[in-house]
Amino acid sequence: MEHSPGFLRLVADAKTRIRETTPEEVHRRQQAGERFHLVDVREDREWAQGHARGALHLSKGVIERDIEKAIPDRDAEIILYCGGGFRSALAADALQTMGYRRTLSMDGGWRRWTELRYPVDRD
Repeated sequence: MEHSPGFLRLVADAKTRIRETTPEEVHRRQQAGERFHLVDVREDREWAQGHARGALHLSKGVIERDIEKAIPDRDAEIILYCGGGFRSALAADALQTMGYRRTLSMDGGWRRWTELRYPVDRD
C-alpha cells in the first residue's frame, strides 16, 4: 500500500516519541511465557480474516475510547500491531498521551507476523 506524504509525516513524528519492537521479539516473549497485552488495532474486517494468537482487538478507530475499560492499568505493558506498523505507532503515541507508560508498536505488523508463519487465529 502506498501511503500519502502527510500520513507518513504524521507516523514519522509519532515514531520519535514511541518505542518499537519486532514480531520476532514478540513471538519470542510469547514463547517464554512473558505477560503483556498484545493488541491488534486493525479494522474489524482485517481482524476477522486472521490475527496473532493471543491478541485482543481494539481497532484504531476506537482504542482511545475503549482502552481504559479493556486495560485499566496504565503500567501494563501493551504491544500494539496493525498491518505494517504505522497505525500501531499512532495508537501507541495516543496511549502514551493518555498516560499509558509501557506501550510499544510492533514494526512490520501483521504482514511480517504472517511472513514468519507465527501462530494465528481466525474468527
